[in-house]
Amino acid sequence: MGDRDLTRENILEAAGSFELEGRLTDAKPYGGGHINDTFAVVCDREDGSIKRYILQRINTNVFKKPVELMENVAAITQYLGKIIKKNGGDPMRETLNLIPTKDGRNWYVDSKGEYWRCYHFVEDTVTYNQVKSKEDFYHSAKAFGKFQMLLADYPAETLHETIPNFHNTVDRFEKFKEALEKDILNRAKYVADEIEFVLKREEDTHKLINLQKAGKLPLRVTHNDTKMNNVLIDKHTGEGICVIDLDTVMPGLSLYDYGDSIRFGATYAAEDERDLSKVNFELELFEVYTKGYLEVAGDVLNSYEIENLPMGAKLMTLECGMRFLTDYLSGDTYFKIHREGHNVDRCRTQFKLVSDMEASWEDMIRIVKKYAKWV
Repeated sequence: MGDRDLTRENILEAAGSFELEGRLTDAKPYGGGHINDTFAVVCDREDGSIKRYILQRINTNVFKKPVELMENVAAITQYLGKIIKKNGGDPMRETLNLIPTKDGRNWYVDSKGEYWRCYHFVEDTVTYNQVKSKEDFYHSAKAFGKFQMLLADYPAETLHETIPNFHNTVDRFEKFKEALEKDILNRAKYVADEIEFVLKREEDTHKLINLQKAGKLPLRVTHNDTKMNNVLIDKHTGEGICVIDLDTVMPGLSLYDYGDSIRFGATYAAEDERDLSKVNFELELFEVYTKGYLEVAGDVLNSYEIENLPMGAKLMTLECGMRFLTDYLSGDTYFKIHREGHNVDRCRTQFKLVSDMEASWEDMIRIVKKYAKWV
């Protein structure tokens, strides 16, 4: 599935089904997303100005229940809009806003059975695929912290689980063991050290799940893909103003979102860097993000959530490395690879970061205490 199998007629048919302002004049591919097909739609208004929209075809190979997904997105964006407006903010810039179809739905099904949605375009913003500066990372932390803060009272259990067991680390470990046991391509012998690394940390995979079962970590609305490129940065102020890509919003733990941001952003190395001497957990970036996140979300998180922020960071990094290793053992069927052993390179970067975190554990705890509002 990709925009190569879409004709201009398909795109214009979909765009024309939504309540757009003005005359539809253009629709071009937009952004660098890998899952959905995204287009910038342009409409000419009567006063001579233009109005832009984001049009997306939902990838139903990944998201098997697009209606449930869109019910989540609609519920969350409407809720955020009301809270932001109540707080004196600008709901047209600080959250995504869905455009209804001409028959009043939040999604459109085209003549081929494909699912589409449309958002207002948030002008004068940029996104970054990698952490370029401490300031950018800090502003992304505040944006994700605000997302968590604004949704603190939302009944998470009412949301659909768009990808079951997405961050269930116990389940991820079991899938890893299954792949290791089957070893369908006889690859385990090439990654003995990496296998041992995971097996030694089985106990860690239970820690957050056990705290949740004990009622110490509450179920919250989580984004589940808290990379920096899912925050719109205001071109003029440099502030993170809007969290985007809400496809994986579902019930989860706040530590999943925080931890995935640290996994992705607290290093300057690429995710598939082969030279592990270049892969380092940057404590300075960890501190910058933790400061920004707790400045905004610190009042709504409980003491167990705050105390376990380092574990969230470590566990999401371990989980990601474990998933890369599982995929390698299973024949590279999930993650796209561009070279032999690509998933092994990826898993090694994650495990290097885990090792660095373990070596920096006392410093991570100290930094969290420094910015925790409950201490």
